[in-house]
Amino acid sequence: MHFIVCIMLLAGTVCYTSSDTPPENIVELELQLKTSGRPPLNPRFLSVTIDASLASEPKYIAFLGSQRLITLTRGLSPAFLRFGGTKSDFLFFDPAKNSSEKENIFWKKSTNQELIKGGAIPLSVQHKLQALWPTQEQIILKEEFLRKYKNSTITKETIDLLYRFANCSGLHLIFGLNALLRNVQDQWNSSNAKLLIDYCASRKYNLSWELGNEPNSFKKKSGLYIDGAQLGKDFMSLHQLLSTYLSYKNSGLYGPDIGQPKKQSQRMLTSFLKAGGKVINSVTWHHYYVDGRTASKKDFLNPHVLDSLASEIKTVFQIVNQTVPGKLVWLGETSSAYGGGCPGLSNTYIDGFMWLDKLGMSAKLGIDVVMRQALFGAGSYNLVDSDYEPLPDYWLSLLFKKLVGPVVLNASLKNSKGICKLKIRVFLLWAHKTHPKYRRGDVSVFAMNLCNHTQQIQLPSFLSGKAIDEYLLLPGDGGLFSQTVLLNGEVLRMVDDKTLPTLDGKEKAPGSPLLLPSSSFGFYVVKDAQASACL
Repeated sequence: MHFIVCIMLLAGTVCYTSSDTPPENIVELELQLKTSGRPPLNPRFLSVTIDASLASEPKYIAFLGSQRLITLTRGLSPAFLRFGGTKSDFLFFDPAKNSSEKENIFWKKSTNQELIKGGAIPLSVQHKLQALWPTQEQIILKEEFLRKYKNSTITKETIDLLYRFANCSGLHLIFGLNALLRNVQDQWNSSNAKLLIDYCASRKYNLSWELGNEPNSFKKKSGLYIDGAQLGKDFMSLHQLLSTYLSYKNSGLYGPDIGQPKKQSQRMLTSFLKAGGKVINSVTWHHYYVDGRTASKKDFLNPHVLDSLASEIKTVFQIVNQTVPGKLVWLGETSSAYGGGCPGLSNTYIDGFMWLDKLGMSAKLGIDVVMRQALFGAGSYNLVDSDYEPLPDYWLSLLFKKLVGPVVLNASLKNSKGICKLKIRVFLLWAHKTHPKYRRGDVSVFAMNLCNHTQQIQLPSFLSGKAIDEYLLLPGDGGLFSQTVLLNGEVLRMVDDKTLPTLDGKEKAPGSPLLLPSSSFGFYVVKDAQASACL
């Protein structure tokens, strides 16, 4: 099957038909090599999270001492690392507490200090943690399912290991503080947060802050209801507290990490922004497409499910523009399926359709940062599994980081009929200027094909002399449910614990068609396209 590709330049539109195709099989693609009008992407646009549940049992934070995990994370730099989630509102900092005798038996005290100083986790400790992790993971997921959360204590060593991981990986840490600590009048009690901030200041740690996670569901999780106006005042109090520290008077403060913008959440977000919106650097909200306990293969390939994100983004921007115009908006926590993800779906190749579409749609509609839940930890939506093996969405994220630059250009489908238009998704951005192969004026196109047949893309004649690098991502064994991914036919895997593979594109001869197989996605870099927005 063939279809028309139209690429719109400043001078006008030229269309090329690859063959005499029946009208009902023609999809017209319009690419505008001029700016979409939105600001450049944040260099940390694609960022990641570590769920606070990883620290609910102190020893498991040592997972972050893995050299392999640090190497994988460094590949996604620059980025933010958000330490937060539901469990962050059940963590208490105890500066006087050290690792318990039980933990010291598990690993020697010297091991902990070596990790903090930059050493790698010993293999013996790593294997012990991995053997115990499935049981701990079930405890975490059961808490999530039952919405019954136990309080946990974190120590100075937890903070040290977390900060060391972010720092060694080249990421900027955002720490989520406990918002459920309350005084008699339901005002936020900042005393425990002050102990933690005191310690971070004494260590000269450079980090930013959040307060609370999904306040719209506090009542379900803790029995405590806090309205948006009070939460806004709480953020004002935190901002005032941070201003007393030389280290943090200008640090980032982000919130309120509201859930998806249903009616109740919309009202809470509005009242929060009116009360405290002026002290935050960015407005954060959370998005998931589906429930991980009930999701199906059909959901992950459904264009209508994917399209639901756009309307929610527009709803949040409408509220922000009415209350704090010009404030940046972040997806502060997001993935495909909530509730820890969907085993067999959100940790396989098929999840890439939701992830890639979310990155493209967020860039197109003006989201400043997208924080993937999660880099590593409990559940099935992680980029890296508990054996430190990168999953397909990790490689997709790495390619996005390497190939996509800050300028968002227009890409759209037009004059097509039926479901086919919905099932071909294309986004257009400037190629990354830091990639050694590419320069200003090169353009990155990333696309996905949800149809059950191959789609052909061919550039118009005035670009027929341009070279194109193709980065086609296909699943390994297991098809759409594969946990490995092929780049141009080669399985992607780490070279060793300190080395990521070279991500090489396949150079296409000028004028050759671009074939995007059924249920696949990939990147195409048009070299020397001379896009005016990029020059």
